[in-house]
Amino acid sequence: MEEIIKKCTMCPHECKVNRYESLGRCKANENVKVALVSTHDFEEPPISGSHGSGTIFFSGCNLGCIYCQNYEISQGMFGKEISIKRLADIMLEQQQRGVHNINLVTPTIYAYQIKEAIKLARKKGLALPIVYNTSGYESIDTLKELEGYIDIYLPDFKYFDNELSKKYSNVKDYASKVKEALVEMRRQVEDNFDSEGIMQSGLIVRHMILPNHVENTKQIIKWIKDNLGENTIISVMAQYFPTHKANEHDEINRKISKEELDEVENYLFELNMINGYIQELGEHEEEYVPEFNLDNV
Repeated sequence: MEEIIKKCTMCPHECKVNRYESLGRCKANENVKVALVSTHDFEEPPISGSHGSGTIFFSGCNLGCIYCQNYEISQGMFGKEISIKRLADIMLEQQQRGVHNINLVTPTIYAYQIKEAIKLARKKGLALPIVYNTSGYESIDTLKELEGYIDIYLPDFKYFDNELSKKYSNVKDYASKVKEALVEMRRQVEDNFDSEGIMQSGLIVRHMILPNHVENTKQIIKWIKDNLGENTIISVMAQYFPTHKANEHDEINRKISKEELDEVENYLFELNMINGYIQELGEHEEEYVPEFNLDNV
């Protein structure tokens, strides 16, 4: 682990900086930084279930989304630095709260430290599934290092082409990297549920519809069917609202419309992609953004 931190290639940016001495694209140093530890009841039904998902929100991100709802921690780096031992203890504390799983939110830039924390926690009795809740911009080598440590992959698939990823997330190769990552995730895990319908292992691909970009969504759905299979679990999210710097782009400076959501839903059924979830339109999506207050860190 120390060697990769000294010449970091944890994610596709491959900054190769020595995180003990300087910062790369993600602004993270050698220490894990966490902004919130909570019980989350609003993930997909097989993730949150009846007891909630044990979320750990990490600070920092390897994307730079102009509409990020968690920009305070993803780009502002709000959070508290903790040791690997403390991270392992947090996982055990979450287990004691009775949650269904340990949900690692935006974990990519700390993947190797997280792996070590899982090792420690398992030695002390951690028995819950580990959820890797990611933007999808992942290194194949890092994902392979995580095999056997991650039970459930919960990646975003934001953009079908790199033009959009450059425009809205300041990443020039997102589309190609996320497609490779999804294939690797699918290789590692099979979908498995307990008797109560709670996921124990598997893959759920998330996609948030952007206003005026239904074609992007359709292309993503079609790719998933063609490359991962029509039984792949898809979670289509309608929770977009303009925040952070979204008002700088008129085309995404609004919520999605009912017509846009209906068009996506119809396309899912047209392709027989019926294994998954479609979020309903809401009126106050901003209320679901967590309050990052260092609780339980």
